[in-house]
Amino acid sequence: MSNRLKILIIAPTPFFADRGTHIRILEEALALERRGHFVSIATYHIGKNISKKIKTNIKIYRIPKLLFWCKKMEVGADWRKVILNILLIFKTLRLVLIKKPDIIHAHLHEGALIGLIVQKILFWKKIKLVADFHGTLTKEMVSHNYLKNKFLRGFFIRLEKFINNLGDFAIASSGELADELRKTRKDGKIETILDGVNLENYDSLASKKELRKEMELPADKIIVVYTGSFIANKGIGYLLEAVPEIAKKNKNIYFVLAGFPAGEVKEYTRKNNLENRVKLISPLSYFDLPKILKAGDIGVDPKDSSVRQASGKILQYMGAGLPVVCFNRANNRKYLKKGAYYANNISARGIADGILYFSRNSEEIIIKGKIAKERSVKFSWDKSAEKIEEIYRKI
Repeated sequence: MSNRLKILIIAPTPFFADRGTHIRILEEALALERRGHFVSIATYHIGKNISKKIKTNIKIYRIPKLLFWCKKMEVGADWRKVILNILLIFKTLRLVLIKKPDIIHAHLHEGALIGLIVQKILFWKKIKLVADFHGTLTKEMVSHNYLKNKFLRGFFIRLEKFINNLGDFAIASSGELADELRKTRKDGKIETILDGVNLENYDSLASKKELRKEMELPADKIIVVYTGSFIANKGIGYLLEAVPEIAKKNKNIYFVLAGFPAGEVKEYTRKNNLENRVKLISPLSYFDLPKILKAGDIGVDPKDSSVRQASGKILQYMGAGLPVVCFNRANNRKYLKKGAYYANNISARGIADGILYFSRNSEEIIIKGKIAKERSVKFSWDKSAEKIEEIYRKI
């Protein structure tokens, strides 16, 4: 096998969208490209054109627009994804025949299943498959209020166990997810590849004072930042419930909530008379994320461990030099060490206590922020790509 590999990435999602799953797919691909490999991505018919924002030779191949009315960019289950994934199977088959990749790198459970089907149909090519899992399948669907029917839920539990065993090697986005996969994966070929951060995005920015002025943020407040999806399994409910309590106890704290979908969050802030304490930025562009974070003082990640997802947003907070308020999860501690306030109580009160702790101990914002920034150097996407490359070599 030559040093420069041809890698075909399967992304069963409307790539690119400004959220964690897509950021992981994009940054892994860019880091592999920087290591000299030829990268292509097979994905849905919709999604942002990354070449307008960054310089790259990565080729994006999209399925036909047969479901032209399907323009949903949000996360969640949808019956139309069955049709989209069937189309993606055909697109992947065609790309394998034309581009002759050395490796198929399949993201998410759907991608792993598509990869298996392509492997079986083109069996004589003996293409190797890496399954890159970002979270659990069934628990994520339940967190989105799907699978209320016991029979249907049982079916997906069995399907997930089957998919967990696919691929010549499996990648998990967090240690917690890797432990979950080991319960059902028989060959034990699992490695944790954590998310990374691109520090160059932060080091070239203007000062905090200038960024606040540009974004019309209060210069004299403690600014708490949350970035990411406003959906239940990201823990947004804990944070929103905490905001009114914090607002009553400390008038010097201001919140920036950046993400999507914004409807429920906007209504919540209106009902609780929080418009003058919260700035809502929606939609959030991944490419605008660094300046939003650098304008803040504290990052908050209220995600619990129910769906075994990693937290890429924490690494972005670290890159911006923000101390973090989060729950006491093994994955969070692996990232942050002493650069965070860890809430042992998984609740809105736990999040509120952490934010109020920093407001009362302003020197801790500086100390823990510096620790977080220094630790961010250990988690570059290039180091992740190096580990992925080693997996490619093994198989």
